[in-house]
Amino acid sequence: MMKRRTFLQKSGIMLAALGLSQAGLSLLSDRYYQALAQSSPRKLALLVGINQYLFGTPLTGCVTDVELQRELLIHRFGFHPSDILTITDLQATRQNIETAFLEHLTKQVKPGDVVVFHFSGYGSRFGKATLPESSNLGEQKNQKEWTVTNLLLPVDGIIQIKNQSVVNALTEDTLWLLLRSLSTNLVTSVLDTSYTDGGIILQGNLRVRSRPSIITGEITAEELALQDQLKQNSQIISPDPGIVLVAAKPEQVATEGQIDGFSSGFFTYALTQHLWQATPATTVQISLNRVAGTVEQLVGNKQQPQICSQSNPQQKLLTYHVLSPEMLSADGVVMAVEENGKTAQLWLAGLPAKVLQYSLNSLFTTVTPTNSTNQNTPPLQLAIRSHEGLKAKARVNSSNLNDISQLQVGQLVQEAVRVLPHNISLTVALDSCLARIERVDATSAFSGIPHVTSVVAGEQSVDCLLGRVSTTESLLALAESDSLGGISAPLPKSSYGLFSPGLSPIPNTSGEAGEAVKTAVNRLVPKLQTLLAAKLLRLTANEGSSRLGVQAILETIAPSEQVLMQRSTVRAPWPTPKVSLSSTAPKEAIVKLPISSSIQYKIHNYGDAPIYFILLGIDANGCPIALLPTRSTTNLNEQGSKSFATQVITPGETTIIPSNNSPFKWFVQGPPGVVEIQLIFSRAPFSQTLETWENAKISALGRLTTLANPLEVVRSILNDLHQASGNLTEAIATPPDTWVLDVNNWATLSFIYQIV
Repeated sequence: MMKRRTFLQKSGIMLAALGLSQAGLSLLSDRYYQALAQSSPRKLALLVGINQYLFGTPLTGCVTDVELQRELLIHRFGFHPSDILTITDLQATRQNIETAFLEHLTKQVKPGDVVVFHFSGYGSRFGKATLPESSNLGEQKNQKEWTVTNLLLPVDGIIQIKNQSVVNALTEDTLWLLLRSLSTNLVTSVLDTSYTDGGIILQGNLRVRSRPSIITGEITAEELALQDQLKQNSQIISPDPGIVLVAAKPEQVATEGQIDGFSSGFFTYALTQHLWQATPATTVQISLNRVAGTVEQLVGNKQQPQICSQSNPQQKLLTYHVLSPEMLSADGVVMAVEENGKTAQLWLAGLPAKVLQYSLNSLFTTVTPTNSTNQNTPPLQLAIRSHEGLKAKARVNSSNLNDISQLQVGQLVQEAVRVLPHNISLTVALDSCLARIERVDATSAFSGIPHVTSVVAGEQSVDCLLGRVSTTESLLALAESDSLGGISAPLPKSSYGLFSPGLSPIPNTSGEAGEAVKTAVNRLVPKLQTLLAAKLLRLTANEGSSRLGVQAILETIAPSEQVLMQRSTVRAPWPTPKVSLSSTAPKEAIVKLPISSSIQYKIHNYGDAPIYFILLGIDANGCPIALLPTRSTTNLNEQGSKSFATQVITPGETTIIPSNNSPFKWFVQGPPGVVEIQLIFSRAPFSQTLETWENAKISALGRLTTLANPLEVVRSILNDLHQASGNLTEAIATPPDTWVLDVNNWATLSFIYQIV
């Protein structure tokens, strides 16, 4: 996938092998550049993605990453297609990548222009023994040190010259010099790769983007020559490489995997999905916080995105620097119009990953930018009839020929009605470390559990993983047992537990050593129900598409007062209240809260109608929790009895949870771990949910309560949200065994933080 006339028709693709000069960097005629010249500011992007390497195990999601970024930049950020150069697979050699950077970015960019560089592929580390500067020759043997350099591996990252391995990679040093050579400070780099030598290809259900061994040898002379040339041109070297977003911490690995019919890097998917819905007020830190939360839900806590570099950490720059008030939030775009305008092919990369999987029968509407000349064009309603990966086929819900003729390629679409089937299941992967007999027994045990299915790890998108809680010695014995057919060698005594898809242990799921796998599966049934409840609750998340006017803020009140996180519905037809994060608030992608901190949620209704809400979540122990209001004479439920009722917030009102006059104070308790809280809002009371709570005879009201029946509670919430949407089921002819949720009537805001 190499655009821009196959990158200069490959005619000028090669730089001089050595001794680069200013003249040598000019491979295109002045006439060519004059033909492409545009007035500043201009938006330029170089996107690199490599699946098919000439060495090692292929990756599967890097080319999709490039596609995700390209469609986002064109349809959401206004990049011209000809200003986006994509280089993938066999075309992504080191020389091609560096030449493309110099010719497409360095040579064309002007002050004030916007630049995006993206790389998806293998990362690695280059190791070499060096002599410290303070050493003398007599001490050399004992004083050598091992220095490590991070590498972005092109398709030809390791080559053989005279029977010796040579490192033919883009080094991190070179990348920094290239970024600093750009004559604009509006630069964003996205690196969906990692360098840590984990020694593995698969991590749970996910594929790792670190090459599983450190590289030794020598770096190519061409790479070193380019570094020297860039350093010599000191007049173009800036101290500022711009913003560099990386997929994981230095000691972690970046991962990719199946999401729903397509494979992608989880960081790239989470980032681009968020940016489809982001508003002009979104800063880099807020964006990364949202992205990190999504990655945690998809992968677990073993991959945490970071801001690797930023010129001024206090400066709140917009991600990609190009959002303006005229840029509409969207969930996708019309890619093609078929059947004389009756059907459309949609690109739906703005939808949350799990929601995309269940998008059949959902409704979307076309939207017109505020600066468009076609303001009188009525929105069209599109019903999803089929989907494959990120693409969906939709039918126009109109028989009016005038309406149908208005459908156009490039129109943005927004979610209007979300349809979710009742029969959603929890998918559990069987870890590859399990012996064949264990996998057979586990599959048999899972088959008897309603709404739970099991699959082989690595084959498809999953919600969790069943694996061994074992020592390394046990795993080696197990591997030997499996190689012998599971007969000659006894299985090691170890326990079973549940893990995230990225192999993070799920709290309180490991059993006693020596238990049978069928016993373990039956023991885990309550936890599986909790995980299914959490999955269903996440499927209601719609901060980006809800039209309710609601804002929620998480803040600490002790040991100090800080606004840590805020969530707002960005498409409500009223101005969103502005909130400033405290200057002392944590800068991590995942907000960290110390044990014993006192917290509260501040909820503001900035809409025009009363809204009801409830609070549910999963604590650091993996237990389902809810914060239930207290009984009082002024807090009557919908039937008028002195019981608890969902709280209501009137227009313009701000509510604090827990309230200042409540005897319950929310202190953060251990153990360390990740907490996920969902605030669910509706225009209608949660009547069925109240009944479910009443039937459970919960006595600890007015405080955080562990739910014994989380799956029943969440299904009741979905029933209530379905009822709040009125008679849409009949209006849009959806199957009876579905929940139909109108974005005008509900909102679910998610808060994810880490207890330390």
